[in-house]
This record gives sequence, structure tokens and C-alpha cells, in this order.
Amino acid sequence: MRYWNQYRGPDGNGWAGQARLPVEWSEEKNIAWKTFIKGKAWSSPVVWGDEVWMTSATEDGKELYAVCVDAHTGRILKDITVFRIAEPMFCYPFNSYASPTPVVEEGRLWVHYGSAGTACLDTRTGEILWSRQDLPCDHYRGPGSSPIVWGDLLFINFDGFDFQYVVALDKHTGRTVWKQDRSIDYGTDNGDLKKAYSTPTVFRHEGRWQLVSPAAVGTVAYDPLTGRELWKVYHGGFNAAVRPIYTHGLVLITTERGLKLLAVRPDGQGDITETHIVWSNAKQVPSRSSPIVVGDYLYMVSDIGVASCLDVRTGETMWAERLGGKYSASPLYASGNIYFFDEEGKSYVIRANPEKMERVAVNVLENGCMASPAVLGNALIVRTKTHLYRIEDPTFRSAGPGENR
Repeated sequence: MRYWNQYRGPDGNGWAGQARLPVEWSEEKNIAWKTFIKGKAWSSPVVWGDEVWMTSATEDGKELYAVCVDAHTGRILKDITVFRIAEPMFCYPFNSYASPTPVVEEGRLWVHYGSAGTACLDTRTGEILWSRQDLPCDHYRGPGSSPIVWGDLLFINFDGFDFQYVVALDKHTGRTVWKQDRSIDYGTDNGDLKKAYSTPTVFRHEGRWQLVSPAAVGTVAYDPLTGRELWKVYHGGFNAAVRPIYTHGLVLITTERGLKLLAVRPDGQGDITETHIVWSNAKQVPSRSSPIVVGDYLYMVSDIGVASCLDVRTGETMWAERLGGKYSASPLYASGNIYFFDEEGKSYVIRANPEKMERVAVNVLENGCMASPAVLGNALIVRTKTHLYRIEDPTFRSAGPGENR
């Protein structure tokens, strides 16, 4: 991989292509380095060049950080206090004050801590180039939606107890380009049922660019340049946290409760609930871990550790089998294998095989993963609740600086 710049990688889908990632590791095997990361944070690491970046926070949310680690040695290069918060909002203990994953490009890092603040940093100097703390939202349980960059725009979902909207900022200046309030009929005045934590996805379908942004009860597609609403689908549920996937001309949307998993044709206008849902499947669907698509099949692991495989075209379940454990981290794919990381320290490697569950390896680290893994060359970059690891088979170790460029 040249870089791993955002949540779920360059294409936002967890794909690491033909990277020769290790399939076996432990605290004593295939660990190139291991670095303690201060604070409590569930954001995923991102990689550019020879640097791994992530956010962190004190457990009480009063200090919000950006941390840079040398990709070759594991040494901490920068530890930047981005915001100090006098009176942080409440955060549910299962969550953290630094759960949204940052975005990195050449020379720039965008960090986001929900309504507590969003900022752009110079990755060379650590200077804060711009920041915003005027985008209101009572997350009620803490932040979760990660920002994404498309062209010159930075998109962020704000789906809170009080306000629900999507905003596009100029990534260079932080200026608001557009802001669109949700047009969803939630069917309730209870703000707890209006919350969502999902990360949007941008894609082009039949010549039309779309920003697809899941919320509670429904998902909305916007014109990414203007914020104009294109279509909307109602699926029920709330607390949506999974990033949608565009594949096979369909948008795959995952919700907590409601239809749970549905495939939508993204070529409609207005409310397309009755006309454009191709299939839905409510069996063993995760509420936090995003599925992954390999070929014509979707693989996923539920919150309580049931792995399954579905046909993307029909939604038919091909197989389902219990792995065990609990899951928040999203899987990744490389060279025929799918990697699942649980919250207690186990990781499972399986073959991407639609015919049967085929385990390759089961590995154990000292602590579990809330963050999703990243890839650097032929190495896994794994963030547990306490440490950052570079996991790599020395046989396939990339040579020298710049391996990720």
C-alpha cells in the first residue's frame, strides 16, 4: 500500500490488495515494534510516508491530542495538544473522546473530536493551521463519526441528541462551504433515538457524484459539491456507526435495529424507500464493525462474534459460524485473507471463501482492539486499547524509508 490515509484505507473499504501481511503473530512473534500510546482513544491509525498518525485524549476528555509515530522504529515523533476542554460533554465509558479517525495527506492532517473541535495540522511542524469549535452537537454518548476528504472538501456527520446535520468544510481554511440539516422524519421527539455515528462515503454512479451519509432511521445521499439532497431511504434503527460500501452498482447500508443490512440502488430521486431497496438481511449483522466485500461476496462479524458471508447481488447468506469474542474494529482484506480483531486481544485470519468458513490462524495480543487496523507496505499497523504495533513477517519486510509512498 502506498498510504492508508483514512478510516478503512485509501478506498474506504478495508482493502490492502496484494500486501503480504503476516497471518501469525504474538507478543513474541512477528512484532517489529510496540509503542505505548497515552490516553484513551478508539480512533484508527492512518499512515502517510514514514509516519503513523492517530488521535488520543485523556480519559476525562479535557485534553485532546494528535500523536505521530515513526513507522520504522515506533518512536513517538510528535505529541501535540490540539484542544483543551474545560467542561467536556458526557462520554459513555464504552466510547472515548477521541474515537473519530483522522485523515492524512502530504503535509496535512485533519483531526476531529466531534463538537469538541476539528482542526488541520501541518504534519512537518505540528502547527495548527486552522480549527473549528463552533459546530454544535450533543453526542450524548461521545463522538464517533470520522471525517473524510474529497477534493478540497472535508465532510463530517453531526447526528446528535439535539442537532442532526452534515457539513462540508474547505479543507485548506476550515470555512463552511455548505451545511445541510437532516430532512429525515424520525417519528419521535426522543433525541436519544436520533443519534448516529457513521462515516459517509463518496462515489460516482452513472456519472453522478454522491455523498452517502447514514443517520438514524434513514440514509441520505447529497451532491458533495453543493449539499443538495439527491435521494433518501428509510430503514429504521438508530446509532448507525458502520460506513456504507458502494459495490456492484449498489450501496450497502448497515443499521442498528431496523432492516439492519440493506442494498440500495443509488440512481433515484427523492424518497426511494419503496422502489430502490434491492434486498435486506437481518441475520448476525454488526452495529459497529463495517463489512468487507471481496469479489461477489460480503464478509462480516457481528458484535458478539458470529462471522458470516453473503452474496452481494442477492443478500443470501452463504454461511455463518461463531468465532467468539466481541467486535468493534472493522476487518481488512489482503492476498486472499480477511482479518478480524476483537475487543479482548484475539484476532482471527480466515480465507475469503464463500463456500465455507476456513480459518487460517488465531492470534493473541495483550490487549484488544476498538480501532481498525491500517497497512504499511507488508506490515499491519494495529492499535490496541493501550499500544500501537507494527506486525510484520521479516521475510517480507519492506526496504528502507518511503516504503509507503
